[in-house]
Amino acid sequence: MTGDHYFTAEPATAAHPREVGFSVAGRDYALASSGGVFSATRLDPGTAVLLRKAELPSADATGPLLDLGCGFGPITCVLASSAPSATVWAVDVNERARELTAANAARVGAADRVRVSAPDDVPADVTFAEIWSNPPIRIGKDELHQLLLRWLPRLAPDGAAWLVVARHLGGDSLHGWLVEQGWQVERHASQKGYRVLRVTR
Repeated sequence: MTGDHYFTAEPATAAHPREVGFSVAGRDYALASSGGVFSATRLDPGTAVLLRKAELPSADATGPLLDLGCGFGPITCVLASSAPSATVWAVDVNERARELTAANAARVGAADRVRVSAPDDVPADVTFAEIWSNPPIRIGKDELHQLLLRWLPRLAPDGAAWLVVARHLGGDSLHGWLVEQGWQVERHASQKGYRVLRVTR
């Protein structure tokens, strides 16, 4: 591949700062974004389906929660707002995405509870009550499988992962592969061509 992608560690694309607005569960968000990150100009449609159809953490949830592939931080900010006592880990390979997520966590008053991190910097002993992800399908099937094999085992024993995948990008085949790996997988919802999967042990 050539040029920048949203999974480029240090994007060279000009930033062109902008603001992305959206609403989830009756709350309005206005988050900073820029070029060189995933879905830089709007809330990604798959992310929108995930946040609308999955079961957001309860107000008394304490986490830790993981936003895997956080981009500019919409999932992180919704999780932190929904669960004001929870710690949220926001993980992305993209340095610019991490900087934006940290700034947006401050925007929603959650800077003290959001841990923005590169993948290799998450302590090995941290397990997650919930994992949320609009996974980076375009890195390729093998790389996607390796990503999930790395992070899903870090679910707490009674934890759940919420994933959204477009049907035309392999949502159903990913469902089957996860079952083959020994996970319990429920197609929790389908909307606008997206599958919302709930994955448990």
